[in-house]
Amino acid sequence: MDIAILAAGQGKRMYSDLPKVLHPLAGKPLLAHVLDTARQLKPKRLVVVYGHGGEQVREQLDSDDIVWVKQAEQLGTGHAVQQALPHITDASDDSDPLLLLYGDVPLITEQSLLKLLAQADGGALAIMTVELADPGGYGRIVRDAYGRVSAIVEQKDASLQQQKICEINTGIMAIPKAPLAQWLDELRNDNAQGEYYLTDIVGQAVASGRGVLTEKPDHSHEVEGVNDQLQLAKLERIWQQRFASQLLQQGVRLADSARIDIRAQLSCGRDVTIDVGCVFSGAVELGDNVTIGPYCVLQDVTVGSGARIEAFSHIVGASIGERAVVGPYARLRPGTVLASAAHVGNFVEIKASHIGDASKANHLSYIGDADVGKRVNIGAGAITCNYDGANKHRSIIEDDAFIGSDSQLVAPVKVGKGATIGAGTTLTGDAPANELTTSRIRQRSFPDWQRPQKKDAKN
Repeated sequence: MDIAILAAGQGKRMYSDLPKVLHPLAGKPLLAHVLDTARQLKPKRLVVVYGHGGEQVREQLDSDDIVWVKQAEQLGTGHAVQQALPHITDASDDSDPLLLLYGDVPLITEQSLLKLLAQADGGALAIMTVELADPGGYGRIVRDAYGRVSAIVEQKDASLQQQKICEINTGIMAIPKAPLAQWLDELRNDNAQGEYYLTDIVGQAVASGRGVLTEKPDHSHEVEGVNDQLQLAKLERIWQQRFASQLLQQGVRLADSARIDIRAQLSCGRDVTIDVGCVFSGAVELGDNVTIGPYCVLQDVTVGSGARIEAFSHIVGASIGERAVVGPYARLRPGTVLASAAHVGNFVEIKASHIGDASKANHLSYIGDADVGKRVNIGAGAITCNYDGANKHRSIIEDDAFIGSDSQLVAPVKVGKGATIGAGTTLTGDAPANELTTSRIRQRSFPDWQRPQKKDAKN
């Protein structure tokens, strides 16, 4: 089996400079969804026919297993398949099919395609169809008196009687490769749109005595395409609800399955709870008994068993240990590692730092490029000054140290084991272990000092 994906459409109704097949659904391009499904079928050849914005499409989705074919002019689906034909492998027997998919139909599943391919076994032309209450705009499946498919008629070419047919062509087909070249060569564009319709091969298949069979998808939304932002938004919600249903079936507790956005490879352990408004992207792994509070953002994150992420926390590229507590309103940036039972509280930002077992930074702190040992307490407003204007430097804080509130550690600097840094200290040199280090000047009061006053606006 070979697979060809037609992805050359401009998508004028998207009103966007971005090629239609690159518009994101669940965090990745429409075409990427179709490619992922195609790869599950393990084809001999995977061909993508591209056109509008093609170089951008290739640059974003290029892979060694894809043969890219440019359709310089969009002259219809038959013309698109003609461009792919030289890159299709030869049929080893008459039943070898070409599976035709579309780059803007992202929800088609492997299961539905396997049913279609089963219909094509033996050399038949198999067509994915669906019944619509309002079939307007779609090609109609015309059947003879015995219920056999005799033709597909496009909307603009259909008679009034044919327009009443509710069974429509989705465009997804499994086509026998052996006669395909001849069928394509016989296509004509003498129709209402002046295009080469691939659907005309149905009449050729009937005339040649080949069977033309149909199959329906498991769900009608699998074959819905994207032509505008409204349709994209509709499929986004369907995709999200489908994934949320899978999570619920796996035992994940969702506060509201309609208020979650999963744009990731999300895996969850047992007894995971996710509150409303959370967004997951990249690759996210949640261990057993993890709790995610409302309106959190997690991207490329691993969360250990028993950890708790409180509301409005933003976490990217971090590893969170077992029983750790993060937030609310915490920000963990790439390279952050929290060991077991570490606490990172409200309005704390951490970047490229390791926070040891049971260490705490509970309020209003910035920790960047630091190695923090075990059982360290970092007071409110303490920061590591890791950037000198040109280069980044690391701070080392050893086990059981205490960093007083509103302290600044000017890296590179080391705080020894068990050391205490007094509140308000600016530390520019190493602090000895088990000693108190401060840098405060003697307190003074100025009795004659007056607070500055606002200037008169007229002056």
